[in-house]
Amino acid sequence: MVSRNLIDQAAVLLAPANRVAVLTGAGISAESGVPTFRGEEGLWRHFRAEELATPEAFARDPKLVWEWYDWRRAKISGVRPNPGHAVLANWEDIFANFVLITQNVDGLHDAAGSRNLLELHGNIWKMRCTAEGTIEDNREVPLASIPPRCPKCGALLRPHVVWFGEMIDPAVLRQAFDESAACEVMLVVGTSSLVQPAASLPLAAAEAGGVIIEINPAETPLTHRAAISLRGPAGEILPLVDAALLSRRKKVR
Repeated sequence: MVSRNLIDQAAVLLAPANRVAVLTGAGISAESGVPTFRGEEGLWRHFRAEELATPEAFARDPKLVWEWYDWRRAKISGVRPNPGHAVLANWEDIFANFVLITQNVDGLHDAAGSRNLLELHGNIWKMRCTAEGTIEDNREVPLASIPPRCPKCGALLRPHVVWFGEMIDPAVLRQAFDESAACEVMLVVGTSSLVQPAASLPLAAAEAGGVIIEINPAETPLTHRAAISLRGPAGEILPLVDAALLSRRKKVR
């Protein structure tokens, strides 16, 4: 169990901060029960994610790709945000400037109430028209028609997610780096710190003078750069940090 001293140290760093950025990864979603869709648990009709989540697979067989996404959406449709998601959503009202950057596509941060949110890899509950580029929310499970088509122009719709071999939206990525470089404190939560370019965001924060707080069950390549590394699940640790932060802020007032 993480020590109370480390929790208090994290609160000490956060309490005076005006600009706070958070980067989240698959770990915080896994705590809610979101499958990774990789490895043994990710098998679907003998395909791997790397074989289906590509522009080439969609061009070759959009129905097959959409059947996989329809299955994925069904698997996570009943999943709910955990206390870690809730704390991060509440912190938008605590800090003067707060941004949440996520690598997850499950929409749980949105469901928890986060609004100042940058979804680097998109959102599985959104669809994008392949002809017009328009984006719309869609929570239909199961989908009535596969593959779905744009109600306005009839073109194929695709999941609004970043596939293997595709670039992150340059505007979103630029904003993520700008926010990281501008923050005073950056929390890195539930991510292996291996996937680029997201793994470079905390480094951008550190190089600009920001303090890094890591929350993760295991050591990562970022651990040695973090001022504080809190070992454990975000759904347990973030509420502890939040309580210590609230106590400290009350004392200051």
